[in-house]
Amino acid sequence: MRSSILRLARPALSSSRLAPRFAPAASTTRLAHSHAQESFESFSQRYITFFQNAEDLFEVQRGLNNCFAHDLVPSPQVIEAAVRAARRVDDYATAVRVFEGVKEKVENKAQYEAYVDELKPVREELGILLKEELYTS
Repeated sequence: MRSSILRLARPALSSSRLAPRFAPAASTTRLAHSHAQESFESFSQRYITFFQNAEDLFEVQRGLNNCFAHDLVPSPQVIEAAVRAARRVDDYATAVRVFEGVKEKVENKAQYEAYVDELKPVREELGILLKEELYTS
């Protein structure tokens, strides 16, 4: 009697429940990346415009996060716009960290030095020191 109660309490699984059935695929093909590839120039212009229009620290940091998430190093013009946006929203730390992000993105120290040299007038104008200049241990 006990075995009949267990059978009633727990229904047996049929083979149709173990193997799900799928309907045949539709004849249309969906591509994972259906959007066009963005050029470096349009990428740069998009982020320059974004940083010029950023109104608060959250927007600046969100833009930096999105910009640095791409598999490329942003142009010096984008970095300049980002640094100016950080100073406009009165966040010195973010302005310094922009250069730290560049240091991590470039392939070698010479590329980083090229960015630092090109953006030196902007750094002097805005009063931004690099992390290496702040902490000379």
